[in-house]
Amino acid sequence: MKNIALWVVIAVILMSVFNNLGPRQVKADDMDYSTFIASIKSGAVSSVDIQDRTITGTLTDNTKFTTYSPSYDPGLMGDLLNNGVAVQAKPAEESSLLMQIFISWFPMLLLIVVWIVFMRQMQGGGGGGGKNPMSFGKSKAKMLNEDQVKVTFKDVAGVEEAKEEVAELVEFLREPAKFQKLGGKMPRGILMCGSPGTGKTLLAKAIAGEAKVPFFTISGSDFVEMFVGVGASRVRDMFEQAKKHAPCIIFIDEIDAVGRSRGTGVGGGNDEREQTLNQLLVEMDGFEGNEGIIVIAATNRPDVLDPALLRPGRFDRQVIVPLPDIRGREQILNVHLSKVPAAEDVKASIIARGTPGFSGADLANLVNEASLFAAKSSQRFVTMEDMEKAKDKIMMGAERRSMVMTEKEKRNTAYHEAGHAIVGRLVPVHDPVYKVTIIPRGRALGVTMFLPEEDKHSQSREELESHLSVAYGGRLAEELIFGVDAITTGASNDIEVATDIARSMVTKWGFSENMGPQAYVESRENHKVISEDTAKQIDEEIRTLIIRNYDRAEKILTDNIDILHAMSDALMKYETIDVDQIDAIMEGREPGDPKGWSDDNSSPTPPPSADATDSETAGKPADLLH
Repeated sequence: MKNIALWVVIAVILMSVFNNLGPRQVKADDMDYSTFIASIKSGAVSSVDIQDRTITGTLTDNTKFTTYSPSYDPGLMGDLLNNGVAVQAKPAEESSLLMQIFISWFPMLLLIVVWIVFMRQMQGGGGGGGKNPMSFGKSKAKMLNEDQVKVTFKDVAGVEEAKEEVAELVEFLREPAKFQKLGGKMPRGILMCGSPGTGKTLLAKAIAGEAKVPFFTISGSDFVEMFVGVGASRVRDMFEQAKKHAPCIIFIDEIDAVGRSRGTGVGGGNDEREQTLNQLLVEMDGFEGNEGIIVIAATNRPDVLDPALLRPGRFDRQVIVPLPDIRGREQILNVHLSKVPAAEDVKASIIARGTPGFSGADLANLVNEASLFAAKSSQRFVTMEDMEKAKDKIMMGAERRSMVMTEKEKRNTAYHEAGHAIVGRLVPVHDPVYKVTIIPRGRALGVTMFLPEEDKHSQSREELESHLSVAYGGRLAEELIFGVDAITTGASNDIEVATDIARSMVTKWGFSENMGPQAYVESRENHKVISEDTAKQIDEEIRTLIIRNYDRAEKILTDNIDILHAMSDALMKYETIDVDQIDAIMEGREPGDPKGWSDDNSSPTPPPSADATDSETAGKPADLLH
């Protein structure tokens, strides 16, 4: 709006100046100067008013006229007086001195205004540096007063250990004397590390909200500009502002934008960024102390930060903000569900069990999507069915029911997904199969979902080999039913993920008898550290591992070919089958109608865990497989 108002003012000024300076338009009743002289001599002119070269007058018949003298006419006054014309003379209009100065300087003023607007846009507009276009070195940190920060620890859930770590900061800020009398010093900085969406920024706001102190927030990218020295100047200005409001908190989000290691070539050489980092290091722990200022930084790339930032005296503590476990996810869901009208059948514990690997932001998005589904259906409450639809949409993408598939493609997809499901049920160690669908979602033509019974932090060799067998179940089902020549590209991602698992088992996790418990890294700083013979042995071990599990999956499907046909028929009929129908098919019974989600803790809605048949060679994300 400010930019629009500025351009409107400029346009009005231009119009007024052009109107004053532009040529006068000839009116319809203007009289030629020659006609005017003839009228005087014929006695037709009654009176005239002369102002500079403009002459207005009245004829004897009371007709008004206007004419303009092209130059000074010495005989004009004699003709007027000799013919009895009443003459009135007026001085020429003169513009004021200020107007003359303005008119002469207007082009320069216009250039200055355009330059200021351009510099404001280049400097990013808002923030401390955007309020005054000449103050490039001013901090862009936005300050929130004590009453503006409404977030407290009650709004943060699922990261209890991180909350305990930062709770001491609140005590430091509230009662510094309690610690100082024993010689304790307030921490200079805290670095929060964690995956995106885990709540690092929210936790920093909660610290400020609990301590009731001013809170400065800025992004790491706001320090780096095209002008060398601007970032360092902004760091100095930010700490100067913070000193005036101490005790306070400075929160720098995405600090890796400015805190990358110097001299390693990571991110390329950048004098401006390195000067900014040097100034930040000095401000945090230099000759001048910054008592009462706590710097909290957040990043998901702690490995690229400069070691000088991480030493004691600067970022004294590193707080890990991990992905929440099942209990943490339940707490986070309860926080977000309290803000929407949820039905009685919505149980956070069931949703939490079916969403392993979800961050706090993912769970907030899940509740929001469910509320949108409920609103589309004109419901008064968010139901469990809405939660399930939202979860499936987030994990697998929106349903593509408008996608036209031939009967042959649907049948092929049905056998493919049935192959995954049957092998998943019959291998020794694997998450139980929960739901199978052949409704296209995202880029996948079908999905087989497995139910994790609990959060997992490690996997055994037997479990990994089961994953390999399940990954090839879809391709083998196509081969058994339609023949080798009819195998489709739907298993491209299955093959890719299975190969990655097998390679990691051999080169990273020591699950190969011939290669032994040793890590084989193919390259380190562009220097090969394994020989050609070793690389050949690794390839042979990977192939042996894959073929062994490929043959096991083939035997499982061959021995259960009737179940494969029955499950494919059920998918063609219902398009989606749930755990009860899968159990009935595996036991040789006729599957009934799907029941959808269940409120029984033994069978909650799961995440997709094992496979999605892809219609393209570049498959789905690998996390959908394991």
